[in-house]
Amino acid sequence: QAQLVESGGGAVQTGGSLRLSCAASGFAFFHYAIAWFRQAPGKEREKISCISSESNTYYAESVKGRFTISRDNAKNTVSLQMNSLKPEDTAVYYCAADPFCDSYIREFGYWGQGTQVTVSS
Repeated sequence: QAQLVESGGGAVQTGGSLRLSCAASGFAFFHYAIAWFRQAPGKEREKISCISSESNTYYAESVKGRFTISRDNAKNTVSLQMNSLKPEDTAVYYCAADPFCDSYIREFGYWGQGTQVTVSS
């Protein structure tokens, strides 16, 4: 059974850093792209970063230069290093898996349960 489990969320002040992790199991991880989405209260879920099976990366403009995504195929994990955090980064963060980074959100078949990130000013 495919499973994604996020960890590393928490509460930080503006300018702080957090490192999120996504641990995968139950599917051929090395063949999948892993994306990070986030959803703030009252807003739609948005894709903020993705790393392909070949380790090509994508970042939304809102996080480019502040967030870094990486993967470890030996450990079936993807990490998201988040620096220079802002209050507008406050959201529930989800990791999700699909063969391709550019798939639509509805095409991502495997999802984690989410982890809360709160940035205070």
